[in-house]
Amino acid sequence: MAPLADFLLQHIHFQLPFHLTHYVQGVSPLSTQPVVVGALITYLVTIFGVREIMKNREPLKLTFLFQVHNVYLSSGSLLLLALMLEEILPIMWKHGPFYAICATGAWTERMEFYYMINYYIKYVELLDTVFLAFKKKPLAFLHVFHHSATAFLCFTQLNGKTSVSWVVITLNLTVHVIMYYYYYATAGGAKIWWKKYLTGLQITQFILDLFIVYFGTYSYFAATYWPKMPVMGSCAGTESAALFGCGLLSSYLLLFIKFYFETYKKPRGKKPVTNGNGIANGNGYKKD
Repeated sequence: MAPLADFLLQHIHFQLPFHLTHYVQGVSPLSTQPVVVGALITYLVTIFGVREIMKNREPLKLTFLFQVHNVYLSSGSLLLLALMLEEILPIMWKHGPFYAICATGAWTERMEFYYMINYYIKYVELLDTVFLAFKKKPLAFLHVFHHSATAFLCFTQLNGKTSVSWVVITLNLTVHVIMYYYYYATAGGAKIWWKKYLTGLQITQFILDLFIVYFGTYSYFAATYWPKMPVMGSCAGTESAALFGCGLLSSYLLLFIKFYFETYKKPRGKKPVTNGNGIANGNGYKKD
């Protein structure tokens, strides 16, 4: 039973083609490496190009558009989170956590569709940086790297069919519901006191991510190559996707911890440059 998904399907009066509801490599949008790399290069050229164009111009406020963008991402993240949980929780209840994390049966048609939606939303999130460029805010390495690398990460996990994906994505969606609300509110002038704790939540997210993905990766390699090692069973997904996910998420954790200490454990007399996008998107300082 999936009441929310069934309700939405009842009120959708058109049918999407197969390749838009199922991931078909080479047919679904943004499903080949040259296209994905080209899209991300276009993103980088765009943001740094806008920065150059704006160098001798007054920054644009774009408050209304920025707030609309963040309302869309916060509410969209909440809806997608609810859909994914109502699909995966019954599977976990029926078969147990290990099955839900590692079995091929946890990669259902609906979960694959939700993974695709999450993947395409990552390209919408790239607009975050475009807003920063027009507002003449610093384009910090953490922000640019995290946005572009996450889109590529989602691409690799769709290709690799890593059944553990839903854990990482649902944690990320939970953070994004709160984070994009924060951006919306502060863009309108609200004073939010819990920014530090939101960064802490982001770090906690990556710690949980790594615990699960390293467990899944160990399960696969132990079951496949090290039969004498203690293991509950194998974990679905390709080796390359698993290793890439472990490596990238590890780098995220280190970068976000670095950002946290530079921002909230700063020397006296200095304050962080948050580049106008609130949380872990800036890592420089400026003197008062």
